[in-house]
Amino acid sequence: MATHDLEKLRQQIDAIDNQILDLLNQRAEVVIGVGKAKEKADGPFYVPSREKAIYERLSAQNPGPFPNEAVTKVFREIISASLNMELPLQVAFLGPQSTFTHMAAMQQFGLSAQLVPLKSIPSVFEEVERGRAHYGVVPVENSTEGVVNHTLDMFIGSELQVIAEIMLEISHNLLSKTGNPELISKIVSHPQPLAQCRHWLEANMADIPLVDVASTAAAAQLAAEDESAAAIASQAAAVQYDLQIVKAKIEDNPNNFTRFLVIGKKTPERSGQDKTSIMFSVKDNPGILYRMLEPFSKRQINLSKIESRPMKQKAWEYIFFLDLIGHIEDKEIHDAVEELRGHCHFLKVLGSYPIARQEKPAGEK
Repeated sequence: MATHDLEKLRQQIDAIDNQILDLLNQRAEVVIGVGKAKEKADGPFYVPSREKAIYERLSAQNPGPFPNEAVTKVFREIISASLNMELPLQVAFLGPQSTFTHMAAMQQFGLSAQLVPLKSIPSVFEEVERGRAHYGVVPVENSTEGVVNHTLDMFIGSELQVIAEIMLEISHNLLSKTGNPELISKIVSHPQPLAQCRHWLEANMADIPLVDVASTAAAAQLAAEDESAAAIASQAAAVQYDLQIVKAKIEDNPNNFTRFLVIGKKTPERSGQDKTSIMFSVKDNPGILYRMLEPFSKRQINLSKIESRPMKQKAWEYIFFLDLIGHIEDKEIHDAVEELRGHCHFLKVLGSYPIARQEKPAGEK
């Protein structure tokens, strides 16, 4: 291509970029008006259903060649910056940085939000309950290893609501300072990634001891300080701690997803594709399990998850956690939950929120 032609195309790009900049500032002016309207109406600051509708509408209208995945990522950052204009957004998450929970928080809230890493799930709940953070992000279950019990237990005594869920595809990498597998004398990671890579480790690193640490980021930091240690962690951790990838994608299950919950103080409005989470304890009567499910079965309500946890206060009594498809404001959902309430010692609606899409971590293909 001739230099003259290249320069002409670059001028066209510059002109289009100027138009995009003008439109972004026009959008920002409208966002300021939205923020003032929310303040007057005392409405929710963050509306996941509205955000989801924007992504879906733009993806449906996109003629290409710009890919839909990139459209979502670009507008996630536009929305993140817009929210920050309305009110500086603080989001607590189970840290430290470069963990998968950190990635989930960035995926949901973008890079303009102030993401605050905390050392424990109870600390995330407390930060939101005390108003020091607007929202919190915590893991709740993995498709391979099951539920995160600490998160479920926290809902028992908390008044916080689930306002959104995040589904993140999890890919684990073996990382070390040198990238040389011959120098590895121990492998460190959080217990969940070690379990999710169990078969690969047995087949390829059977003689290497495995060491549990508090997080994948802590494992990466240890590997950065010790050439004999290898960490199982994310690509983001490899970048942050200047590590080499010894072997990529070592998880046993290629369809390995972790579900995260966004916790806040107000249930969001309906999006049209919602999930409701409830927790309850049933009375110990003959046929109670049948009656527990009957309100949903006769209304043909889809139950996507049932989980039980022992009550710490009483031996051999259980709390059930249930996810169902629909919003608590839907008549059939509301009526089913109220019918179930009649069979319960207690019942609590944890929240209704948009069903999440399954996404890969940023930077992974």
